[in-house]
Amino acid sequence: MSYHSLQEWQTLAGKLKPHHQLFINGRFEDADSGKCFSSINPANQSVLAEVAAGDATDIDRAVAAARAAFNKGVWSEETPQNRKAVLLKLADLIRANLDELALLDSMDMGKPVEDAAAVDVPGSAAFFQWYAEAIDKIYDEIAPTGKGNLALITKEPLGVVGAVVPWNFPLDMATWKGAAALAAGNSVVLKPAEQSPLSALRLAELAMEAGLPEGVFNVVTGYGETAGKALGLHGDVDCLAFTGSTPIGKMFQQYAGQSNMKQVWLETGGKSPNLVFADADDLDAAASMAAFGIFFNQGEVCSANSRLLVERSIHKEFLDRMISHAAAHQPGDPLNPSSKMGAIVSKEQHDRIMSMIEEGRGYADCVTGGNAIQVDGKGYFVEPTIFNDVPPASQLAKEEIFGPVLSVIPFDSEDEAVAMANDSIYGLAASVWTGSLSRAHRVSRRLHAGTVSVNTVDALSPMTPFGGFKQSGYGRDLSLHALDKYTALKTTWITY
Repeated sequence: MSYHSLQEWQTLAGKLKPHHQLFINGRFEDADSGKCFSSINPANQSVLAEVAAGDATDIDRAVAAARAAFNKGVWSEETPQNRKAVLLKLADLIRANLDELALLDSMDMGKPVEDAAAVDVPGSAAFFQWYAEAIDKIYDEIAPTGKGNLALITKEPLGVVGAVVPWNFPLDMATWKGAAALAAGNSVVLKPAEQSPLSALRLAELAMEAGLPEGVFNVVTGYGETAGKALGLHGDVDCLAFTGSTPIGKMFQQYAGQSNMKQVWLETGGKSPNLVFADADDLDAAASMAAFGIFFNQGEVCSANSRLLVERSIHKEFLDRMISHAAAHQPGDPLNPSSKMGAIVSKEQHDRIMSMIEEGRGYADCVTGGNAIQVDGKGYFVEPTIFNDVPPASQLAKEEIFGPVLSVIPFDSEDEAVAMANDSIYGLAASVWTGSLSRAHRVSRRLHAGTVSVNTVDALSPMTPFGGFKQSGYGRDLSLHALDKYTALKTTWITY
C-alpha cells in the first residue's frame, strides 16, 4: 500500500517545521556556544535546518538535568503502572504523528518515505508499547536462605544512560535504546547522529507530551568528536549504549576506561553472510529476499546480507535471478512511493561507496549496477550493485561497505560455506536457505552470529534479542534481555 502520492508527500514536506535546538530538562535551548550545523537532505542537497551544535558544555547541562531527575525519583521511583501509562501514551503519539516522523527521517537521511512510514515509525511505536507492557510484568527474586534471614534480589535502574545512535534508522535506533532504558527507570541523554538529528528532537517533544517528567529524556545534537566524545567521557554517566561503526565503538571503550569505568554496550559493524544451498525450496523467493537483504535502506543496514554464498551447482541460475531482482531496487526520489531505494546519507558516504566499487572492479566482475546517479540532476544515489566471483579475502568480501553493494561467492560444500561465512571479524547476523530441517539446525549452530535467519533475511522482533559476536559488539537490544543493560542487581539481606 502507499500512504500518500508523491504530490501529497511533497505538500506535507513543505509544511514541516523541524526543531533545531537542543532538548534539555524539558525545554528547547540553543547550544551554549551558539554554534549550529546544517542538516542536509541528501536527495536534493537542500538545507532542512540549522541545528544546534552541542558540545561538552551542553552535555554537562543535559547530564546534570538527567541526574537531578533521577535523584528526585520523578521517574525512577514512579510506580510501574504510571511509567507504563506514559510509555503507552508515547507509543500512541508516535503513531498519531506517523507522517511527520516518516518525513523527518526520509528527508534527513535519504530513505524512501514509504519505508519509514511502513516500517520505522510503526516499529518505534511498537517497541515503546512492548517495553511499556513489560514494566509491570517483571518480578524480583527472593533467595533461598535459612531461618531468620530474608535475601531480596532486586533489579535497580543504573541512573543516567547515555545513548549514541547512528543515522541509518534515526527514530528506530533512538527507540531501541530509549524505550528499554526508560522502562527500567533510568534518565536518558541521547546524542543522535549529526546527519539525522531531526526525528530525535520531535521524539523528545512527544515524550514530554506523553507525561515524561522534565530532565528524564534529553537530546543533545552535535558532532561525534565533540558531543559524543563528551558523553563517553562524562563521569556522571552510568552507562553508554552505542550503535555505529566498530572503530567508534572501540573509542567508547577507551572513554569509559579514561573516565569512570561506565558500562559500555556496543552494537557495531557487520558483514553478514547469506548462505543459499541447492536444496532451498524456492530459489526465486530466496533471490528476492537476498536482494531485499542488501538493497533495503540503500544497503545502509548494519546487518545487511552483503555476502551471498551460493552453492556452485545453482550459482549461475541464482545469479541471473539476483540480477533480475536487483533491477526492481533502482533508486529514486525518496518521496515517490514507487522508489525502492533512496539517497545515500551524505556525500562522504556516497564517495566511500563509489571508491570501494571502483577498487572492486579490479578483481571481481561487476555484473550489474556500479554507477553513481542523480535524480532530477541532484542528490547522492548509487545503483544496486552486484559483484560476482568475489575473492573471499578481498576488501569487497571483508569490509563493511554500508551501501547497496553485494558480493557473490560460490561454494562447493557445507563445510566450505560455513568456514567462509565465519571468516570475518564480524558476527552480527547471517541467513541460511535450505529445505532440509537438519541442515538448517546444523548450519545455524555452526555460524558465529547473533541472529541466524533461516529461509528469510534479517528477522527481528521486540520479543527476540538483537546483537552480535566478535567485533560486532556485545550486549543485546530488544527483548527482555535488553533490560539487563540498563539495570543492576541489588541484594538486600535482612536478618531478623
